[in-house]
Amino acid sequence: MKIHHLNCGTMCPICKRLINGSGGFFERANMVCHCLLVESEQGLILVDTGLGTGDVMEPNRRLGAGFVAMLAPQLKMEETAVEQLMGLGFKAWDVKHIVPTHLDLDHAGGLSDFPDAQVHVFEPEHRHALKPSLRDSLRFRKAQFEHKPKWTIHHQATETWFGFQAIRPIAGIELLMVPLIGHTRGHVGVAVKNGNKWLLHCGDAYFHRSEVAVKHEDPMPAGVAFFEKLLQTLPAERLATQVRLRELVKSSGDEVELFCAHDPVEFGKFFK
Repeated sequence: MKIHHLNCGTMCPICKRLINGSGGFFERANMVCHCLLVESEQGLILVDTGLGTGDVMEPNRRLGAGFVAMLAPQLKMEETAVEQLMGLGFKAWDVKHIVPTHLDLDHAGGLSDFPDAQVHVFEPEHRHALKPSLRDSLRFRKAQFEHKPKWTIHHQATETWFGFQAIRPIAGIELLMVPLIGHTRGHVGVAVKNGNKWLLHCGDAYFHRSEVAVKHEDPMPAGVAFFEKLLQTLPAERLATQVRLRELVKSSGDEVELFCAHDPVEFGKFFK
């Protein structure tokens, strides 16, 4: 399978030093929405969708005025997944499957650009996103689901992967949903076989490369640490998930490469 790494939403909150670890306090930071476009024998597969065309056109309604003010997304039509795949010579209807790591607004905004795709979600995520609490309604946006996605709901693991429980959402495809609970109740990582190595898109299971690094990395900026804790749903489970991810890197780092959704340095390693 051929894998494309896409940034489907640049976000520029204030205070670069607290988000990127360097720069001025009044400079705009840089965060990405790291998504994957996978070319498979069964059509195109998207892992996360970032921000979609609807979000660009109606940001306050679909994303919320608070999110727009705090994260300052650039809202560029050319960054949407549908525009980028058309730039690669594909059409929206070529996307047959979408596998979101979770349904937060900055990961699911592009779902409505692919209304015919099957959207594969872990059951706890679907349950809480479609009937959110008042607090969670800020992260799970009903406006992004108005097109009535074609949900395929997965209830339980079907196999194991490097010691993790896993779900194979698409028969015959080397792509697995790996529950990484904590950030949300039904958060998953998505593992994709890339030649002789696996890529594991960890979504928001961690926010900064230092959290899973074996070798020394730049320390996690304070602003990123604050956002990570602010947005966690199950704190103990999130920390336990990160412990397991660090163990995976130590034991199988030559077979599996990890990355998260918003770290621009990690994204830069893949996007040339």
